[in-house]
Amino acid sequence: MSFSGTVKEELSMQKSRARHCQIAELSAIISMCGNVIIDSRDNYRLKICTENIAVVRKSFTLIRKAFNIRTDIAVRTNRGNGNISYLLAVKDPSEAQRILEAVKLRSDNGDIYEELSVVRNVVIQQSCCKRAFIRGAFLAGGSMSDPQKAYHFEIVCAAEAKAMQLRDIINSFDLDAKIVKRKKAYVVYLKEGTQIVDVLNVMEAHVALMNLENIRILKEMRNSVNRKVNCETANINKTVSAAVKQLEDIQYIKDTVGFEKLSEGLLEVALMRLQYPEATLKELGSLLTTPVGKSGVNHRLRKLSEIAEKVRENKEVHYD
Repeated sequence: MSFSGTVKEELSMQKSRARHCQIAELSAIISMCGNVIIDSRDNYRLKICTENIAVVRKSFTLIRKAFNIRTDIAVRTNRGNGNISYLLAVKDPSEAQRILEAVKLRSDNGDIYEELSVVRNVVIQQSCCKRAFIRGAFLAGGSMSDPQKAYHFEIVCAAEAKAMQLRDIINSFDLDAKIVKRKKAYVVYLKEGTQIVDVLNVMEAHVALMNLENIRILKEMRNSVNRKVNCETANINKTVSAAVKQLEDIQYIKDTVGFEKLSEGLLEVALMRLQYPEATLKELGSLLTTPVGKSGVNHRLRKLSEIAEKVRENKEVHYD
């Protein structure tokens, strides 16, 4: 199962004790993937269509707990691609109307809000209900990328007003959700790892939160190790390149003008570098007759490089 599927499975098992939270969560689910059928006699039927069994399971539980209504569930298989879809139906008109009125998706005049809009919905006034609403919206229309690969959380909405309301509800928990239009849909999304951890906490998906945190910690440790290794590798490459250049300069001096004119300090460092081409500056310094530090050895090697350059350019050279 994908990480997103695991999160939804956990959310489907989350049970709100308060009826107002149950109604808020059901309101989000119906708004995202519900369908209302009105026949010629103005009788209502309510359907929830989804390919995710977790959504059906949660909808069945919420309707049963909040309204004590039994629902019919049908399973269908698409002959073209083999995908399984689930249909939960409330066929009794009076029961369907009772649910729609409770979740505030039906106006006082009996009209169904466009695209089952939940704008200005009074069922999400309390903080706990907002959490439940976000949970229901993610169950019905959300997805998450595998955190091993990337951090991305999104909920797809059919209408812009619906997306704006959901964004504002999420941001009421000090998050920074944004909206992007994707074809005919509006997507509410979060992309930072810390923000996704926070929204999982808001939805009370605590197991998924801990799993994500573990993945983030491992990734950060791996990245830290990689940075250190890269830094050390760069330093080693820099040291090796410098040593090779020093050897070339010293060998050039030896082959052209010789070591006779070099001062005693420069000569000793030159001979030590030729004898120990892989030694560090500190190691070279400790091998000298009178040991010197890294800066002293580095100064003498730079002086030898300057002499080599001047010899190459036929300039006047000072050998001390």
